[in-house]
Amino acid sequence: MPHAFDQSYWDEHWAGAAGHAQLEPHPQLVEEAGKLPPGRALDAGCGEGTEALWLAEHGWRVTAVDLSEEVLRHARERSSAVEWVCADLLSWAPDGQFDLVATHYVHAAGPLFERLAEWVAPGGTLLVVGHHHGELHPPESTITVHDVGLAPEQWEITVAENRTRKVPGGELHDTILCARKLSSPNA
Repeated sequence: MPHAFDQSYWDEHWAGAAGHAQLEPHPQLVEEAGKLPPGRALDAGCGEGTEALWLAEHGWRVTAVDLSEEVLRHARERSSAVEWVCADLLSWAPDGQFDLVATHYVHAAGPLFERLAEWVAPGGTLLVVGHHHGELHPPESTITVHDVGLAPEQWEITVAENRTRKVPGGELHDTILCARKLSSPNA
């Protein structure tokens, strides 16, 4: 039976657990954002805010959005340098576009990725990191690079692959898509 990844699910997931892990930011974010001049960034589905905090520490103006008020309560305690927003990304609307839109392990597909792509400014970067299809995660929490569905005439794809990385206690299998939004269809 599919999981209902709604606000109550995530509030329960994070209850008592948020704020305990001092994780490193995802290496793909560090690699990709490290190549870019700091600007305006969105961390979509920010969880505890590790990536948002890294971006802010490196000069980005960061808006971090998550569905769970429980996890954002802890994130807000970690830093006031980030604009923390509790909202559903399928209905929330930003006040403009971003130079970087990053999402890590968000559990949604289709319309969400279309919305994230719309929020990237021309010349900006979209970074999507998700759970690779496999036995460890329910299908509705995994993605393929095709799930993101970027129009090739509007995007330069710089990374589109599955990667395995070592983490404490084992390995994670990630699907990674990084793309730059073209300024014009022929850029």
